[in-house]
Amino acid sequence: MTKRISRAGSCLERSSIRLFFEKQNLIAQSCNDMISFTIGEPDFATPPNIVDACIDALRAGKTKYAPNAGLPELKEAVSQKIRQIYGKDYDPVTEIVITNSGMDGLRLTFQAILDDGDEVMVGDPTWANHPNHPILAGGKSIRIPLHEDHNFTYDIADLERALTNRTKAILLNSPSNPTGAVIRYDDLVAICNFAKAHDLFLVTDEVYYNIIFDNKKFWSPAMLDGMKDRTIIVQSFSKTYAMTGWRLGYVAGPKDVIEAIGKINENSCSCVNTPVQWAGIEALLGTRTQTYLDQMVAEFQRRRDTVYRMINEIPGLSCIKPCGAFYAFVNIQQTGLRSEAFSNQLLEQMHVGMVPGTGFGASGEGFVRLSYATSMEQIVDGIHRIDAFVRKSMAARQE
Repeated sequence: MTKRISRAGSCLERSSIRLFFEKQNLIAQSCNDMISFTIGEPDFATPPNIVDACIDALRAGKTKYAPNAGLPELKEAVSQKIRQIYGKDYDPVTEIVITNSGMDGLRLTFQAILDDGDEVMVGDPTWANHPNHPILAGGKSIRIPLHEDHNFTYDIADLERALTNRTKAILLNSPSNPTGAVIRYDDLVAICNFAKAHDLFLVTDEVYYNIIFDNKKFWSPAMLDGMKDRTIIVQSFSKTYAMTGWRLGYVAGPKDVIEAIGKINENSCSCVNTPVQWAGIEALLGTRTQTYLDQMVAEFQRRRDTVYRMINEIPGLSCIKPCGAFYAFVNIQQTGLRSEAFSNQLLEQMHVGMVPGTGFGASGEGFVRLSYATSMEQIVDGIHRIDAFVRKSMAARQE
């Protein structure tokens, strides 16, 4: 036996978010004042009506296998939600498949569309796990730099330079993790035109689609004329409905892609947890859900406003105003510290956890990610500590 571990097993990198979170937790064992801005997880409880729907399903004996592609009732609920949000009709039977989380939806999507060596354009910076999903399918992730002065959105010139005869898809993520950026309509049109010109799929990770601020409009490529047949929507219940531990998502897209995903899903998990799917129906259609969602988004916007104001008041730090999700991508370049050093020193000296920007790609150097999915009290205290740390660090440099 000359090679025990596969290419995927050897090449996959662990998420720096998780690695840094583990280091933070080790330090927290010896202190009682840790403030965490690391994990992107809503600090809200799952709405009670969704919990009740799952319990009701359990008590009603709805615990048997579900169809491989998902409960028909949940797929119909997804179809209704897409029609409401996107203004597009998706056949619940042939154009929607239920998955074990949005992350698994990404894995399944790339396994359905990629052959060995096929390439996917992936943003840099982007969520730490995004580049790994094409690799799991035998493909390659081609990192495309995203720049702060371009709203952390693809520049068509960069896409043109990276294009090869093996390019199969472009991965989008709006609202974005880690930057909080929301793609502008004009930028989306340009990307869609590029995809049509070069016969590419757009795989669009839209798990934060409902967490948008300042009354901005959410745009998906699927909403644009002529894009439905080359757009693959990957969604999750985790962020929008505070259901991170439930592991439920879906993929909507062209019939041939959805059919392939269904077959792969059948051979990987058989079906998604049945009672959780019944909870998903309530999440999408429950009359009380929207009230909880509105309250959560309003609170995230209030926190966003505080983070944006306080960070930009610290000499040496800045960030563009996040338009969605619950992240600020803080520019630390004026401090003279590199991202890893900034995050490690801040953690060790001030007991504040932030993820180095390089954890999201090489273009993240000079930035750190702050997740404001925590209480306002923690946010204010944590940023005061960041302020003290930066002032002390910059004063030391000037001595």
